[in-house]
Amino acid sequence: MGGVAGDAGRRPRRMNAGMPAMSACPACGVGSLALATALPPARLMLSLPHIHCAACIGSIEAALRKVPGVTSARVNLTLRRGSIDAAPGTTAASLVAALADIGQEAHELDPGALSATETDRQGQALLMRLAVAGFGMMNIMILSVAVWSGAGEAARGMFHWISAAIALPTVAFAAQPFFRSGWMSLRARRMGMDVPISLAIVLACAVSVSETLQGGRHAWFDAAVSLTFFLLAGRYLDHRTRAAARSAAAVLSALEVPRAWLVGPQGAQEVPVADLCPGDLVLVRPGGRMPVDGVVTQGSSEVDRAILTGESLPVYAGPGSVVSAGETNLTGPLTLRVTHAGADSSLHRMADLVAVAEASRTRYTALADRAARIYAPAVHVLAFGAFAVWLGLSGDARLAVNIAVAVLIITCPCALGLAVPAVVTAASGRLFRRGLLIKDATALERLAEVDVVVFDKTGTLTLGVPQVRGLASYDPAVLAVVAAMAEGSAHPLAQALAAACSAAKMPVAVVTDLIEVPGCGIGGKWQGRSVRLGRADWTGAISADTTATYLRIGDDAPVTFIFDDTPRPGAAEAVAGLHAQGLTVILMSGDSVGPVNALADRLGISDRMANQRPADKVARIGALTAAGHKVLMVGDGLNDTAALATAHVSIAPASGLDAARAASDIVLLGTSLASLADAVRIARVSTRRMRQNFAISVAYNLVAVPFALLGFATPLLAAIAMSASSITVSLNAMRIR
Repeated sequence: MGGVAGDAGRRPRRMNAGMPAMSACPACGVGSLALATALPPARLMLSLPHIHCAACIGSIEAALRKVPGVTSARVNLTLRRGSIDAAPGTTAASLVAALADIGQEAHELDPGALSATETDRQGQALLMRLAVAGFGMMNIMILSVAVWSGAGEAARGMFHWISAAIALPTVAFAAQPFFRSGWMSLRARRMGMDVPISLAIVLACAVSVSETLQGGRHAWFDAAVSLTFFLLAGRYLDHRTRAAARSAAAVLSALEVPRAWLVGPQGAQEVPVADLCPGDLVLVRPGGRMPVDGVVTQGSSEVDRAILTGESLPVYAGPGSVVSAGETNLTGPLTLRVTHAGADSSLHRMADLVAVAEASRTRYTALADRAARIYAPAVHVLAFGAFAVWLGLSGDARLAVNIAVAVLIITCPCALGLAVPAVVTAASGRLFRRGLLIKDATALERLAEVDVVVFDKTGTLTLGVPQVRGLASYDPAVLAVVAAMAEGSAHPLAQALAAACSAAKMPVAVVTDLIEVPGCGIGGKWQGRSVRLGRADWTGAISADTTATYLRIGDDAPVTFIFDDTPRPGAAEAVAGLHAQGLTVILMSGDSVGPVNALADRLGISDRMANQRPADKVARIGALTAAGHKVLMVGDGLNDTAALATAHVSIAPASGLDAARAASDIVLLGTSLASLADAVRIARVSTRRMRQNFAISVAYNLVAVPFALLGFATPLLAAIAMSASSITVSLNAMRIR
């Protein structure tokens, strides 16, 4: 404790900065109240990993509003988060406890780490520009019909000027995404797809204005606006496939506990984790998450490591035990000596690992982007060549410019721009009906390439809920004692036992003097005999190589209760379907050997690995990738996040934590895994459709470009041909449905 005092003396602390001091003096109380009202309201955010319906939203919001100090509570079902406004001094711990009382799990998040992920301003802007372009296109088309129908010279000139008044501001506003992207490409000295798009739109407007000023018979404002509309449609379809994606590293950082209880000479004081240094002592109460990496110096308990390692059973923690940030303390208070805090903690290092993996994955480019590297320069060469040849042959600059614009429009990569997003949107709709949400535009292309599938166990291939095996085979008297003891314990296996006995309507014995021994189990008295329920070594039992708890009554032999983790619905069908498509399936879990082998044998997975920590999973996937394999990772927990980000493509169940869903490319919305094999098959079909769309685009250009180069296609006819190719590509994509 002296060392702690020294730490406190060597640097300033922000002790309990957000909470006014309490005093017995009424006058001081008034002063404290005034200070509290002067402080800004608390804004808290919770991760709610297990909500799934509107009823959950209603019950959670009602429970949160009952917490003293809470002024408002809103739950977002899509993001599985709750946002709470409360009075100063309201803690996340009180909110988490209130939700635990109604059976809902919650974790505190750092709102600052997620501030950039809550809105979809880009999607709203694209949709608004698309609407403006569509409105302008329809009005200009109405005016164009009058011109095509043989309007007189005066009427034709007036209609051209009205079209210009509509088209120019429409293009200036709606085509900004292409102009900005094209300008950035030119500044970077590269030829992106948006460069020829921007040039075609600008030249179509410029030539149309020139024709209108000279009283020409044709203007092509409708071509410029319709070109903008179709391209915006493709850009919005592409954006929709990316809208759900966000950084898993940011979510992992937000899961770090922001505050801790520092043990000092004056007792425990709540301080920001950023103020902690190695050597400090911190107190972690039962039910709390570890704020730092450290070594237990006092107390004994059981620690749930499933969120980090995937271990299904809690592990004992006592003096000398090493714990990591993010693990949950279950049964008893623990005092830790800090070894790593803040940016040095294991949870933060995992976030850094995920960030590196995400950056690596972004180097994968879509088919359309790869095609544009060749296509965009070729378009400019053709247009410039057409201008030079016709200027040399005819000496008419006006004719040469018109033909060059027609070439630019007819070769404009509108169909190319729609080729991928149209297919992705159609396939996404089909997969959504099968319970899969596509988050990334390149996910389908990458999924079609996989040849190895790696599964996590707990919470992925299984539901993560232990169920006692063969309850009816036990002595009713034993079950009555177990039911009484299990009801008094917070241990997950005890809770599973209590739920099973309650569901079977077992009688409950009268057990007195119940006391939970942290790290060991729960003890009591029954009919004058001592009873214990808990660990094997505490009850005198021989430990089974499986998930189990043990009951000992007096001097009787211990009774073993074995638990199975129920396989997720459709798990066997998914494994069989993936094998049928020639994929290698691997089970990689942080759980112990016994449960891993039992599940692998049950599902027919021959390649299995147990006791795998997050770094081990990343290393294994990295080795497979280095050997030339394309890996699909399926996982649900924090321990899987780095592996999900490292894999070629990844899938996470919606029941998984925020970080796992954020790191994944595809989210499994339902509970069944049966659709995974279908997802691979649909991805392969989708990739074929993308290539077919590119073939359609190439065939269209082979036919249309010669007409434009020979001067047979006006800019208006070029726009009509371009629209026809876009519609053809979209219809081919719709065949996936």
